[in-house]
Amino acid sequence: MKTLKNFKSISLALLLMASTLSFAQEMTMKKDKKMKMDTKMVGGAEMYPSKDIVSNAVNSKDHTTLVAAVKAADLVTILQSEGPFTVFAPTNAAFDKLPKGTVESLLMTENKEKLQSVLTYHVLAGKFSSQDLLKAIKKGKGKTELKTVQGNVLKFMLSGDSIKIIDANGNMSTITIADVNQSNGVIHVIDTVVLPGM
Repeated sequence: MKTLKNFKSISLALLLMASTLSFAQEMTMKKDKKMKMDTKMVGGAEMYPSKDIVSNAVNSKDHTTLVAAVKAADLVTILQSEGPFTVFAPTNAAFDKLPKGTVESLLMTENKEKLQSVLTYHVLAGKFSSQDLLKAIKKGKGKTELKTVQGNVLKFMLSGDSIKIIDANGNMSTITIADVNQSNGVIHVIDTVVLPGM
């Protein structure tokens, strides 16, 4: 009788262990699936939400100019800090649209402050998803303005299904890949460099 009681206790313990392990596996699989869903491809590389802005950006072949500029401007440490930040990340093609020699000039040591000003104009303090931007646009009856880390504002509006950004000079950029989540914020890929009034 005692043996049967012990056997039942052991069976119950094994059953509980098996169900706990099964639950743990299921939770891990759900977490992995969510992580996979949150992970977006940018410039041929996966952007992991568990990594910071710089650690992800260095892997995008479409953002080599931006990464070089961030390094030249000594902004790596800031963009790897806790944040959160919202970064509007111009592609290499966006930088190529600038007048010939502009990028080379900005990367010169003597133009470091100007480069910092341009780059921080692409950054908002706080995490703004595309949904947050859309809500702000709707609340502003079709347009909204948000202050950048640089100090000047960017204007946002909706055109069709695309969120457009208008800089201080009236130039327009489009968010081409939205909501690339990072451990310290979010990146929105844009097709044109936005410039503060100069």
